[in-house]
Amino acid sequence: METTRLSSKGQVIISKIFRAAHRWEPGQELVVIHVEDGVLLKSKTPFAETTLDEIASSLRVTGKTRVSIDLFLNNVHKLLNNIVILRLHRPATNKIT
Repeated sequence: METTRLSSKGQVIISKIFRAAHRWEPGQELVVIHVEDGVLLKSKTPFAETTLDEIASSLRVTGKTRVSIDLFLNNVHKLLNNIVILRLHRPATNKIT
């Protein structure tokens, strides 16, 4: 486990190994999320969060479709949920002792 300190200006130094593992460069915007036992830092995504309904409403469908849009979106939603679950439960790749 690695430790760091909070400066008088509220700054925290993130070690090079962590920055490299997450490909964080100087100036990288991070989202700070409050969790039960501390904070979570995540890279800020360049796009605003979007719902599946918003994406579906932007699709133009003409002619016959083999599957309904609702069925398609339901399958995409299941796939995305599985990806999130896998990412949350994957083992750490950079262990620091």
